[in-house]
Amino acid sequence: MTIAVFIAADVEPRLIELLRGDARFALAGEPGAAEVLITRTINRVDAAMLDRAPKVRWIAQGTSGIDNIDLSETKRRGIEVLHLPGVNANAVAELVIGQMIALTRTLPQYVQEMKRGEWNRSNCATRHELRHYVLGIVGLGNVGRRVARLANAFGMKIVAYDPYIEDFGVASRAASLQELLGTSDVVTLHVPLTEETRRMIGAIELSVMPRGAILINAARGEVIDLDAALSALSTGHLSGLAVDVFEDEPVKRGFPDDPRLIVTPHIAGCTYEAKNDAAEMLYVRITQIAE
Repeated sequence: MTIAVFIAADVEPRLIELLRGDARFALAGEPGAAEVLITRTINRVDAAMLDRAPKVRWIAQGTSGIDNIDLSETKRRGIEVLHLPGVNANAVAELVIGQMIALTRTLPQYVQEMKRGEWNRSNCATRHELRHYVLGIVGLGNVGRRVARLANAFGMKIVAYDPYIEDFGVASRAASLQELLGTSDVVTLHVPLTEETRRMIGAIELSVMPRGAILINAARGEVIDLDAALSALSTGHLSGLAVDVFEDEPVKRGFPDDPRLIVTPHIAGCTYEAKNDAAEMLYVRITQIAE
């Protein structure tokens, strides 16, 4: 029996190649004929979308996060959701470490000055190596643990807050989010988007952080109040802010021309290795359907 697959968004060419080379599957031209629906986080998989795909029995998405999928609706319809927790953890963790180095060593500032023809190294000895800092990790899942291991190699002191785990590995356990925020020089967020984590970092939480702290968000845009974070940066309460994810993507808003601010278009998990791994791993998950 051939299983019809509809691809609802641009996916890795490797995944398409594998499916086309497998006689058990046929690529459908429209969702109404499909039993397998392949999506990405840009797809809002809700009742309206599923109404257009009445034969779908599986949804396959090559990402860790699946907050774009209405899981209560898929459960109601008996649809199984296949995804890949941790598939891009190393890619995200590497970018986060890079952002830490860029912000603690004020690399964007130096880049701007050099492009203006300025040779300014008068205060470079006031910058610190990562081993100087306390890193607070909110969410110690696949990405958070990878960040912890990499940061540990740099000699950082690591604390983590995650009320759902017992094994904190190389990190010390913070009793509360407030405790972590109040004792960390750098805070990085690695939580899924849930009602519990939505806006978990707002003006009140930012005020708890030490003056001069750095905040990094490579989780989901809705996890922080971005306006509050930008305000904290403008007043100097934050000395650095790195944001890779946004509530509305693609982003339409503008950002201040501030070297202490790093904004990127949701590319933390986007590397050749991560995408290729995701394609092959998702293909394996889909083939298990046919077994």
